[in-house]
Amino acid sequence: MKDDFMTIKFYVGLNCGLCEDAKIQIDFFKESYNHDIKVDTINIEEDDTLHEKFMLRVPVVEYKGVVLQEGHIDFVTLIEAYDDLN
Repeated sequence: MKDDFMTIKFYVGLNCGLCEDAKIQIDFFKESYNHDIKVDTINIEEDDTLHEKFMLRVPVVEYKGVVLQEGHIDFVTLIEAYDDLN
C-alpha cells in the first residue's frame, strides 16, 4: 500500500535561529503541494553521531536520504530540489 504523504527529515540544533526561520520556509514548501507532507524534526543534540555530522550544517532538510538544503533554507530551493528527485 502506498502512503499518501511524504516524510522529510528536518535536523535542528538548540537555540538555532536559522532553524526557526527554516521551519517557516518548510511550512511554505508544504503549502505548495496537494499531498500531505510529514516533517520529522530531529534534534541533533540528542544523538552524538548526528551532532558530529550536522553540528556546523543545521538546519538540514533531507528527503529519501538526500539533503535538499542546509544552512539558509528557502522554500523555492526546497521545491526545486524535491521536484528534481521525483
